[in-house]
Amino acid sequence: MPQLTEMVPPSVAGAVLRAVFALPDPVRRVIAGRPVVRDGQRLSLDAQLLLLMTRLEGASLAGPAGTVPEARQGLARGAQYIDRVPERPVLTRDLTAAEAIPARLYTPKGLAEGSPLLVFFHGGGWVIGDIETHDSVCRYLAVNAEVRVLSVDYRLAPEHRFPAAADDALAAYAWAVENAAVLGADPGAIAVGGDSAGGNLAAVTGLFAERRPDFALLFYPATDMSVRRRSRELFADGFYLTDADMVWFSDHYCPDVERRTDPKASPLLAGDVSRFPATYLVTAGFDPLRDEGEAFGKRLAEAGVPVALRRQEDLIHGFANMWGLGGRFQEALAEAAGALRTGLRLSEASARAGGPGPTG
Repeated sequence: MPQLTEMVPPSVAGAVLRAVFALPDPVRRVIAGRPVVRDGQRLSLDAQLLLLMTRLEGASLAGPAGTVPEARQGLARGAQYIDRVPERPVLTRDLTAAEAIPARLYTPKGLAEGSPLLVFFHGGGWVIGDIETHDSVCRYLAVNAEVRVLSVDYRLAPEHRFPAAADDALAAYAWAVENAAVLGADPGAIAVGGDSAGGNLAAVTGLFAERRPDFALLFYPATDMSVRRRSRELFADGFYLTDADMVWFSDHYCPDVERRTDPKASPLLAGDVSRFPATYLVTAGFDPLRDEGEAFGKRLAEAGVPVALRRQEDLIHGFANMWGLGGRFQEALAEAAGALRTGLRLSEASARAGGPGPTG
């Protein structure tokens, strides 16, 4: 039997959510309850309020019964709650990359030909999520970073297990490089990016692509499937993404435990990361994946890669998709968009000057 909330149209549920977020802070604090402090960090009121609303609905990333179809439907429904787009119009075109991989090109209205390009991989534990669930994020990045965005709909597990998603990411990126001019983009200014599992695929692409990206934008990436770090215990439950979710995702994507040390599954374990592109890597303080994402950023820095490693310590996993609620979520995504815009502009300027660019 469906839950009561599942019988409420997403547009209505979204309107209620936005109305709650529009209340004065003192009222929102009463609704959310006492502040949450863990590991020396204080959860933002925005995140605490959203978590409360999520618990009231009984939502779970892995689905109420742990089934793949339910999980996919749940994420798709949740994306409709915050169905917000930037004021500036964005033109979209669905296409096929590398002969068989669905993709969507986002072009902000008025953006000149020869703009930078971001090849983006959506999150969802390699099992759920698609172009539609991350449509709003791609539109925001396109407008606020002044770039074209190519969102890649790679194959999902368990229908297509590791390394299918990684193979699709590399193939789609190579296709984008080869067809950049046709897409209206600058072949010399191509970034790769993604959130969570998509951040994992972006990291894999940065490591293994024949033509190295000019910049990497990594949102709370999964970087090591072989080890459980402290943040997996600290934030195991109650902060949107749970430890149980990650076990469920990993078991669907890469059930062969011995293969989880493959760098295409765990990019943190790659032998040499010194050729990785300049990177903006952002983690969330209340996130089970926090520590492995930061370990990857520190590994890059130790190898001499220019890295801006940023922890949004008061936020939760998935905050990029929550920007439509404004507040801290939008602030964090705006910072990332600014980093992408700046990194690609530096790459373009350096290329014109004959230098190695920020990835050199």
